Amino acid sequence: MIHQYKLNGYNIVLDVYSGAVHAVDEVAYDMIGMYEDHTAEEIVSAMLEKYGDREDVTEASLRDCLDDIRALKNAGKLFTQDEYAGMAFDFKKRSNDVKALCLHVAHTCNLNCSYCFASQGKYHGERALMTFEVGKRALDFLVEHSGRRVNLEVDFFGGEPLMNWQVVKDLVAYARGIEAEKHKHFRFTLTTNGVLVDDGVIDFANREMHNVVMSIDGRRDVHDRFRVDYAGNGSWEKIVPKFQRFAKARGDRDYYVRGTYTHYNTGFTEDLFALADLGFTQLSMEPVVCTPDDPCALTEEDLPKLFEQYEILAKEMLRREREGRPLTFYHYMIDLKHGPCIYKRISGCGSGTEYLAVTPWGDLYPCHQFVGDEKYLMGNVWEGVTNTALRDEFKCCNVYARSDCADCWARLYCSGGCAANAYHATGSITGTYEYGCKLFRKRMECAIMMQVAKSLSQGTDT
Repeated sequence: MIHQYKLNGYNIVLDVYSGAVHAVDEVAYDMIGMYEDHTAEEIVSAMLEKYGDREDVTEASLRDCLDDIRALKNAGKLFTQDEYAGMAFDFKKRSNDVKALCLHVAHTCNLNCSYCFASQGKYHGERALMTFEVGKRALDFLVEHSGRRVNLEVDFFGGEPLMNWQVVKDLVAYARGIEAEKHKHFRFTLTTNGVLVDDGVIDFANREMHNVVMSIDGRRDVHDRFRVDYAGNGSWEKIVPKFQRFAKARGDRDYYVRGTYTHYNTGFTEDLFALADLGFTQLSMEPVVCTPDDPCALTEEDLPKLFEQYEILAKEMLRREREGRPLTFYHYMIDLKHGPCIYKRISGCGSGTEYLAVTPWGDLYPCHQFVGDEKYLMGNVWEGVTNTALRDEFKCCNVYARSDCADCWARLYCSGGCAANAYHATGSITGTYEYGCKLFRKRMECAIMMQVAKSLSQGTDT
């Protein structure tokens, strides 16, 4: 399978199963498109008819191009076959090792964002804070069920985790205290809305947090439309100076400023560039997740504008990089030469198997987007995963379990997409959230184009 597209002046051909990317001229682009379904004579005749007025297009040059295409095919860089389908459903035999937990240390929040998928941090239940005892047991559960893995990941999540900050600090201290004995290493991530950020939080996070996610939606008016306190006051003015200090103090440590775009700000690049102008260089902007009848919901009519925005972003990022002002955009981070192993390409994020969410009272769910849905309660941190049938269902929740993905060129980049989004869109974790698929494919086209542009500018192979 190949995927061909044109973007920013480049003619790009992706060989889906090898991952090879080719930037070619328009003649080769057309010839590759015809190669599998036409004879050499038909291809040469068609090209002479279309490009015959060009001096550089002759029968000899066209046959040389056909030889090049044939050589790429023989080398496994064009028209390669899918060698992975037979592996996919052996995943049910995988180990049950857990490598990451999302600790919901606070099912409460000091903001009242109307689009919040977590129902203002309550997850459609009662407000609650995780106790140290529950969190400690969750960390012990992770160690006990991590097998031979050394690096373990823990996300402090909410709600707003800074509303339970002392417990977060105590849990980090506990984890650090058992690392040597258990032969493990913890990598922590903190996600925060910024309201309670102070110098103490910044200092601690910069010592202990592998990554920090800071929630800002962009320009003041966009951010303050939804991200308000319970009195209805916007939070932009309060949090931006704190996050600027936080990001600057991070130095070379990872952080992301993460926003959400909705039907009300489909021109989201303006928000990203506004954030960049505030000094933030590591950015993410996610499409809203909500019911179709929500006024925030993205519509089919929004798609052309959104596609255009992703292209604008890619081109501007290339320009800023040339000027020595690079930006990182989470969804454009792609490594064409040393990307995810095939296991990861097929199995995806590992929700419900390698990755679990823990509620304040110790219940286990496949990920944070399933929390509160009792059909997806998997067990608890004391007894472990007791709903093993559900775990097995998630083990098989891979790209080959989704029939709608069979002909999609991007499937080995998204691994079938988000199980939670599929469930909320179709009622099945092996369904597909088609709107999200369209956005993902566009992002991948832009990300690959950027790699092509950088490779050509550096004179390296694509």
